[in-house]
Amino acid sequence: MHYNFDEIYERRKTNSVKWSSEDSDVLPLWVADMDFKVPPAVTDALVKKAEEGIFGYNILPQEYYDAICNWWKRRHNWSIKKDWIVFSPGIVTALNIILEGITKPGDKVLLQTPVYHPFYKVIKNNKCDLIENPLKVINGKYCMDFEDLEQKIAANNVKVMILCSPHNPVGRVWTEDELRKIGDICLKHNVIVISDEIHCDLVYSPNVHIPFASISEEFLNNSITCTAPSKTFNLAGLQISNIIVPNEKLRTKVEAAFARNTIGEPTSFAITAAIAAYNQGEQWLDELIKYLYGNYEFLKEFLEEKLPELKVAHLEGTYLTWVDCSALPYKGDQLKDFFLEKAKLWFNEGIMFGAAGKEFIRINIACPRSTLAEALSRMEKAIKAFV
Repeated sequence: MHYNFDEIYERRKTNSVKWSSEDSDVLPLWVADMDFKVPPAVTDALVKKAEEGIFGYNILPQEYYDAICNWWKRRHNWSIKKDWIVFSPGIVTALNIILEGITKPGDKVLLQTPVYHPFYKVIKNNKCDLIENPLKVINGKYCMDFEDLEQKIAANNVKVMILCSPHNPVGRVWTEDELRKIGDICLKHNVIVISDEIHCDLVYSPNVHIPFASISEEFLNNSITCTAPSKTFNLAGLQISNIIVPNEKLRTKVEAAFARNTIGEPTSFAITAAIAAYNQGEQWLDELIKYLYGNYEFLKEFLEEKLPELKVAHLEGTYLTWVDCSALPYKGDQLKDFFLEKAKLWFNEGIMFGAAGKEFIRINIACPRSTLAEALSRMEKAIKAFV
């Protein structure tokens, strides 16, 4: 390997949200950022930019759009156009503004739960009503319930579906067949699909990420795709994402909502980092994916051998593992509190992703393997000592 993902970096006292605990003994494996340095080409580009010494207002150069379009064609076989791209500082910000632009208070918005928790907030912020289409587990694998999906859409006159693809937190990479079924149902009932594809580049073979909008011209014109380099290249702190809106009428509504909310231009460093990452970060990403999957296998084998009462969902994409802790006598916030107090481990409590997650924790495995090994050892000791 050309890159050393085993190296440990001290992130305390760097203003890191992930490492913000006042207790220096706490090991954080929660929020979705990685404990790895960005591709060297990104660092080099940022240093060069910093040396310019002037950081005024920015335009998005053609090079930026070329980097994005070439990446999607090269990595996901999807040809997108410059005019489709709307800049946003982040996807959650974008979701909030998109819903403002295409819904009205009282409209119904559907989620497949358990799911990324800010989705609930943006629905509430826009005074829309949440409709849940719970994922179901078949032979240990999370699947979509299409019968329930169509019934819920028809019965509630749903206007928008927010699709999480790949899915956070259950780690599914949806197949083309699954995506086609969603698309057909939504077309039939005039439901706009907002597809959050922020984890699209973090997919493990033989699974393949298929952009929802790439499947057909009809899906293309009935969807909004949310993308960003932040999860792929660990750039969350630079605040940059790209919202792809091929349908001109939809895009006009989205752009008007962004204008009302005075969303400005990206920072000098965000533009520079995104271009460098998309143009020169591919080898780094390919090696990262192998390392992350090795971490997943390490965690899975550890649990099977040392803590068989805990079950991890099969991971097809993302670096976020979904662990069933129903064998433990804790639920909801109690799970987080148990691991924090007894093991000094900071995980996401599954309940934050919806009621179906009350007996789960989400573990971020984007860290050096030695860090993961230490966390798992602490888990084992705490469970065997206190449960």
